[in-house]
Amino acid sequence: MSMNVAIDGPAGAGKSTIARKVAETLDYVYVDTGAMYRAMALYFLNEGIDASDAGAIGKACDDIEISIAYEEGQQKVLLNGEDVTGRIRDEKVGNMASVTSAYGCVREKLVALQRKLAARENVIMDGRDIGTCVLPEAQVKIYLTASVEVRAKRRYQELEKKGETCRLDEIEQDIRKRDERDMNREISPLRQAEDAILVDSSDMTIDQVVACIVSLCKEER
Repeated sequence: MSMNVAIDGPAGAGKSTIARKVAETLDYVYVDTGAMYRAMALYFLNEGIDASDAGAIGKACDDIEISIAYEEGQQKVLLNGEDVTGRIRDEKVGNMASVTSAYGCVREKLVALQRKLAARENVIMDGRDIGTCVLPEAQVKIYLTASVEVRAKRRYQELEKKGETCRLDEIEQDIRKRDERDMNREISPLRQAEDAILVDSSDMTIDQVVACIVSLCKEER
């Protein structure tokens, strides 16, 4: 039986960074579900589809194929066969993904793929509803969070390193709006699973968080 680890939490909590490092430590497959939703959002943006146009979103889902490949240990996200890994971290894509991920057709398409991966591999999967909906039987469930102020500062520093112009107050405002959307959407809202362990990384380093989660995983093996 495969080992499944679910890491949920709000935007900017460091889920992807932490999950990737834990996967490397345990030699598990890392599945970045957020990247998959972002890839779909990128397609919608490229096609000029409005986030509020449910009909167009549903129709477009039939034309989208998303897969994950690994090259030299690095995850690649493929959108209709094209590597879009470097294009899906844009703020516009993230905001589009936050809105369109609430559509049932979008979630249905990607959840099926995510469950297939988890059934055959030891995986660490991060997102908004992994422990509650996608992998409710995961052996280890983590709810990773941090204060809005800390998450905004981390994102600000990340964008600065990339040479992008940004404002801390705008990033903080965007995070608050995304939290509100994610926690109040009708389909699979963001919430901590009853059997998930809360990890607040506000005052923790990345290495400390990784060590904490690795320890929890080893206890379940």
